[in-house]
Formats: sequence, structure tokens, C-alpha cells
Amino acid sequence: MKYVSLLVVMLMVANAANAQYCDPSTENCPNAIISAVPFLRIVPDARSAAMGDGGLGISADANSMHLNASKLAFIDSDYGLSASYSPWLRSLGLQDVYLAYLAGYKKLGENQTLGASLRYFSLGELQFTDINGNSLGQGNPNEFEIAVAYARKLSTKFSAALTGKFIYSNLAGGQQIDNIDIVPATSGAVDISFTYQTPLDIGAGSTLRIASAFTNIGSKVSYTKSEFKDFIPGNLGLGAALEMDLDNYNQLTFLLDFNKLLVPTPISPEDPEYDENNNGYPDFREKPLFEGIFGSFTDAPGGFSEEISEINFSVGAEYWYNKQFAFRAGYFFESPNKGNRQFITAGLGLKYNVFGLNVSYLVPTSNQRSPLDNTLRFTLMFHFDEKKEPQATTN
Repeated sequence: MKYVSLLVVMLMVANAANAQYCDPSTENCPNAIISAVPFLRIVPDARSAAMGDGGLGISADANSMHLNASKLAFIDSDYGLSASYSPWLRSLGLQDVYLAYLAGYKKLGENQTLGASLRYFSLGELQFTDINGNSLGQGNPNEFEIAVAYARKLSTKFSAALTGKFIYSNLAGGQQIDNIDIVPATSGAVDISFTYQTPLDIGAGSTLRIASAFTNIGSKVSYTKSEFKDFIPGNLGLGAALEMDLDNYNQLTFLLDFNKLLVPTPISPEDPEYDENNNGYPDFREKPLFEGIFGSFTDAPGGFSEEISEINFSVGAEYWYNKQFAFRAGYFFESPNKGNRQFITAGLGLKYNVFGLNVSYLVPTSNQRSPLDNTLRFTLMFHFDEKKEPQATTN
């Protein structure tokens, strides 16, 4: 059982964006971008997790629903399923906090594919208390996302996809703080993604994929009935992967991904633009959705250098032997002033007939601890092909 003050929960949920501010004149000052429902940005599957949380351009599977659904238009199998499990905060001894992810797809013909996924994040069982330690009851905070995607080839080498999402976050529903009712937060969002795939004359045969994805573009949320709401973690991802068939038994893939949150950068309370309308709420959090998204490319208080530092990157590699055994490794980097998440990853894959199993492991390389420190994550995969009816022949 974990005991936590309701006040602490609400400070984390409703006021997280006020937690860190940066005075641009201060050297190396932290100014991390913080949004609501950050569980949407957790990479759910062990394959991508083993390659530095990257994979916009790697070959398609059911988990393409998370990073880049447009790859599903190029998938070979007729339909497939995937189930992933990621323990959370196991280094603190917690056993009931986890992320579960289910995804699947069905080809609708040579040029189009339908995909769907369910993401569920459980925060375990909590005992809510007030600031004096008095019990306010128990709760089971949880969040989930339901997504449906349609992917289509626009040419033999280019595809696009549109994904619709429903997002639900219930962290302290039914509780009160300062006589304010706490309610679940809900949002609708879309992903728009693109993939360009072309063969290359390298080795026995190679493929280059270049991909981009706008994800979690959706309405702002609030955990109270206040008119003030927070951005969800919209993101722009750009990535590429080079897949090389060295011979009939050996295949090697390299990937490089860049990601940037499409969320306004916090500004210091001492800045004159912090609350120009004097309503007690930071103006950068009051921006309309698309003003905040487009403005996120130019709103950093530190100028261009700070904007560049808001881009994180992943590099990774995957080696397959005989298309049955895989070895993976990767590295993820985020600026020390923008969250300081830096870690190396590794993983294994096994594929036999229609069944696949992926495992990944994360080791931090900075002093910023990760909830996934030294944790194994698992994904089960199933890919199927419909049996074709034999065609009649005539003499």
C-alpha cells in the first residue's frame, strides 16, 4: 500500500507546468516542457524500447500504431496482434504500477490497412490523505487511450495514415481540494503520419524508410471544472531507417529519430509576459491549441539555442539472423536543461512461424533516474496470413 497526500497528487497534476521555470540570463538553467497525460509519450513495445525508444522508420508491425501508423500500409502479413507489458518504478519496490498495451491491424487490400490499439496505465492502489494525514479513502488512479488508424499507400513508395484517439485520465476523481471537485480528464486527439520507402542496391537488397509523424494533436485537458486547461503532449517526429540484407541469413538495420514536443515552453514568473492579463494563470498555458503548437517552434525564452535543445534524439541498431533471432541496442538523449533523460538500451527478439517475443532493458547514463531503470519489458507478437484459395487451371 502506498500513502500519498491528495495535495501532492494535485500539485503534480494541475500545477506541474509551474514546477520549473528558466531565467534566460541564467547559465545552464533547467526549463523542461511539462504537459498533462505524459503517459501518451511512453514507448510501449519492447522492440522500439530496445533501440533507444526510436523506430519511426523501422519495418512495420502491430506496434507501429504508437510511433507511425502509416507504415502499416506496407506491412506484408494480412493481420497481426501484439501485447506489451512495462513495469513502472520497480526500482522503488512498487509491484502494481505498469503500462499495458494491445495493438492490432488488418489489411483491407493491397493498398490500405486498418489498425487499432489500447494503452492502459495503472498507478496502483493509493491511500489518499489530506495535509494533516487524515484518510480521504482509497483509489486506483488509471489512464487509458483508445486509438483507431487508417493507413493507405498513395503510391508504390509513399503512404499516409490518420489516427483518431480518445484519452481518459482519472488520477484523483471524486476527491476535493480546497472545496474544488477533482474530475477525470478527457480529450480527443489525432495523429497524422507519412512514410517514404524505397529499395537500395546495397548488399543482397536494402530498404530506406523516411518517416514523419504529428502525434497527440488534441484538445487541452483539466482535472477540475476550471476554464484553465493544460496541453497534452503533442509531438513532431522525424526519422529514418536503413535496412540492409547482407545475405540470405543476416539483416542489419540502423535508425535515427528526432522528436520535439509541440507544447509551449514555460517562462519565468518574473517575465513581464508571464501573466499580462493579470488573472493569476500563466499566459503560455492559456494559449489556444494551434497557437501553442505553432508557437512552440519559436517561444523558448533562450532563443534559437534553447529551441534546438528541445529536440531529443534516438539512435539504434537491430541485427537479425535467419529472420528468427534478433539483437538490438540503442541510445536516447535529451538535453540536461530539458529533462536530462539519457540512457542506453538493449534487447533480444525471437520469431518462430507466426509467433514473436521481444525483450528490452534500460540503463540510465545521467543522474536523472528513469521509472524504467534496470527493468525488463516484454512484447508478444502474432502475425497471420489468410489462406489463399487455389486457383483453377485449364488445359
